[in-house]
Amino acid sequence: MAVDPICGMEVDESSRIRVESGGKSFFFCSEHCRQKFLAPASEIQPTSQTSLYTCPMHPEVKADHPGDCPKCGMGLEALNPRAEGEGNEELVDMMRRFVVSIVFGLPVFLLAMAHLIPALASWSNGELSRWLQFVMSIPVVGWCGYPFFLRGWLSVLRRHWNMFTLIAIGVGAAFIFSAFAMLVPDFFPPPMRHGGKVPVYFESAAVIVSLVLLGQVLELRARSRTGGAIRSLLNLAPPLARKLTESGDCEIPLEQVQVGDRLRVVPGESVPVDGILLEGHSSVEESMITGESLPVEKSAGERVVGGTINGSGSFVMQAERVGSDTLLGRIVQMVAEAQRTRAPIQALADQVAGFFVPVVLLVSILTFLVWVGIGPEPRLAYAIVNAVAVLIIACPCALGLATPMSIMVAVGRGAREGVLVKEAYSLQELEKITTLVVDKTGTLTEGRPRLVDILPSDGFDANEVLQLAASLELHSEHPLAAGIIQGAQGVPFLPVSSFQSFSGAGVLGDVAGRRVLVGKAEFLRSEKIPHVEMLELSASKLQAEGKSVLFIAVDSRPAGLLAVFDPIKPTTAAALSDLQSLGLKITMLTGDNELTAAAVSKKLGLDSFESGFEPLAKAAFIKNLRASGERVAMAGDGINDAPALSEAHVGIAMGNGTDVAIQSAGITLVKGDLLGIARAVRLSRETMQNIRQNLFFAFLYNIFGIPIAAGVLYPFFGLLLSPILAGAAMSLSSLCVITNALRLENNR
Repeated sequence: MAVDPICGMEVDESSRIRVESGGKSFFFCSEHCRQKFLAPASEIQPTSQTSLYTCPMHPEVKADHPGDCPKCGMGLEALNPRAEGEGNEELVDMMRRFVVSIVFGLPVFLLAMAHLIPALASWSNGELSRWLQFVMSIPVVGWCGYPFFLRGWLSVLRRHWNMFTLIAIGVGAAFIFSAFAMLVPDFFPPPMRHGGKVPVYFESAAVIVSLVLLGQVLELRARSRTGGAIRSLLNLAPPLARKLTESGDCEIPLEQVQVGDRLRVVPGESVPVDGILLEGHSSVEESMITGESLPVEKSAGERVVGGTINGSGSFVMQAERVGSDTLLGRIVQMVAEAQRTRAPIQALADQVAGFFVPVVLLVSILTFLVWVGIGPEPRLAYAIVNAVAVLIIACPCALGLATPMSIMVAVGRGAREGVLVKEAYSLQELEKITTLVVDKTGTLTEGRPRLVDILPSDGFDANEVLQLAASLELHSEHPLAAGIIQGAQGVPFLPVSSFQSFSGAGVLGDVAGRRVLVGKAEFLRSEKIPHVEMLELSASKLQAEGKSVLFIAVDSRPAGLLAVFDPIKPTTAAALSDLQSLGLKITMLTGDNELTAAAVSKKLGLDSFESGFEPLAKAAFIKNLRASGERVAMAGDGINDAPALSEAHVGIAMGNGTDVAIQSAGITLVKGDLLGIARAVRLSRETMQNIRQNLFFAFLYNIFGIPIAAGVLYPFFGLLLSPILAGAAMSLSSLCVITNALRLENNR
């Protein structure tokens, strides 16, 4: 069986429509779904013109219209988040039905319970009271409970039995039995009569519908609340932007801003998109990125981020990233996608749910047969009531909510702290991490190296070495190259040809007709440069001070050294200490020289370090750690870190790094600060503890609830669980799971 990627329905071999796209095969249940397929993407993605919907419990289910999940029966949610928040029509509808169920169901309950008052006992059991219960329960069961009967019926047709299967059967059995007792009482034999009348259970059917509706309302509100994190992020961006035109400033909708537009941002307004400041000076509050409320001074040439708040100054900026390409847009998309992913622990609940409903139906049938065979008179009435109670109390809604609710809340909570979870798998795996491997440049350090020393060899002067090296490094993307170029400001760059870059080693090329090499000592040796050891003696002193040293060769001669220093981030030491207190071993993996790495490691108190590693060697090192039994997380920020990030159990990307690193990682730290890793670890541990609490409660509830509903206590204590109490217990279990999951929002 294949699954239709549009509607999520299983497609039979004989009726499926096959389409080849992007080297993959897709199967559709109908021509309509095939036409809705959005090629060439392998996943259905929403566009600005269309809204797609997915199930919060089964993210693989997608549809182009609102409806119910074909697997669990839950209402589908919009796939593309919006700032204003779409009106939750399902919540409004369920609330309306709940109110009606109370208006009509409460009198039914009071009439049925009136026999407990001696003065009203005879009237309560009279024909008028019974007919009033019948009439008033019809709108409750027929209209208020209609969604549950529909979902239950569809679950049978689709062969995906779920909680609505049990609710529909339980409520339907109670109401149909009672309706037969009212309309054709002679159908029932005398042993089933009590006081000459067949018992009715309209109050059970009505109250159960009301309780299930209450549970749905609470659940929908909780799910809506988990989307608040996304809406609060989206609301950071202003709805309008001030575009500079030839005729002056004009306000345009944010979605109309294009790359290259010049925009004016006045004091107190939010920056509309990502860009670069062209004119003016201001202080910008960047708590969205840094988590710090202190404003950051901005002047011409510096970058500003959409969603941050301008302070007292006015400035003109040029748009560089708009729409979903902005940092804010990418954050929103990551949070939305992560909230729809499934943690591996969810497989446990899925496995249980796979056989749970058939087992409950079997238990309900056995309960009915046992009570019919050996129960007290009227046996059939007792059998029906207890069988219905089993169906109602066994409703697996608490089990289904246990994991997704916690994941949705935790992902939203993490986003507000600058911890972006790409998928629930990473959130679960992070709890078990024993070793954290970190890159040096841009992770432990600021990633903005500064040129601090120039040591020319005999026959060369400092300006000549710097000019040649900087001209060549102008074509390199390595972080150290940026430090050399910055240090060469004011020095004219020379033309370069035949440029070549060797990952993790160095660069070479022809600079104004001279053959220039810049890189590690080993790189110069591999290119047959003589007397490199003379430079190494001078380099060792600089490296012992934590500086990174680049070796320069010109026309096959050693030309000198350039030393750059990348300051350690102010928060690194405290963050590493915090992580070690959480029981993690910290290993630094860097392509830098051993002396430089040793100096940094000693200063920060790392557990271990490895130096001179190329990108593929980093990935191999991670693989070996995994093979030795370690649970490894890797934190990095560069393109060269991407293979290692992918190899680790959990990849953690610094938000100030490259897009490749972010895409390769399961978790991204918006601020690019190691303190965020400690926050992520705590978030993971608290989330998994929360999920286990939910699952424990859901399992415990069913383990004890089903036997009690079946009547195992009756022979010993004469106790039975009525369908009403079963319905109340079912709703209470869901409420407990939801409330426990929402606790994560308030955890620090």
